[in-house]
Amino acid sequence: MGCRSCSCCCCCSVSDLAAKFAFFPPDPPAYRIKPGHGSDGGKVVITGIPRDPFTDVHLVETKRGNKIVAVYLRNPYARLTVLYSHGNAADLGQLYDLFVQLKLNLRVNLMGT
Repeated sequence: MGCRSCSCCCCCSVSDLAAKFAFFPPDPPAYRIKPGHGSDGGKVVITGIPRDPFTDVHLVETKRGNKIVAVYLRNPYARLTVLYSHGNAADLGQLYDLFVQLKLNLRVNLMGT
């Protein structure tokens, strides 16, 4: 049996072992995605994140058919946009407050994926 399918760690590298213990996303996530309705203008909505006219939620589909949630926070005083790509074990619902603070303190638009 190869390292990827075994349950013991006798032949795994340190990085493989660390990845097994370090990267586990929250289950359940702090947010939920639902399609928008007429009152939302047909936009995707994330529950668990406060509604804000300066926040847009996008559901982006990759070439392989995976869906990625992206949150775009607009700052009317911004001249730049920061792309914040979180790690595998992060949760957009938990990062939302950080995104708001970065948007305000740095005076930027922020796209979090």
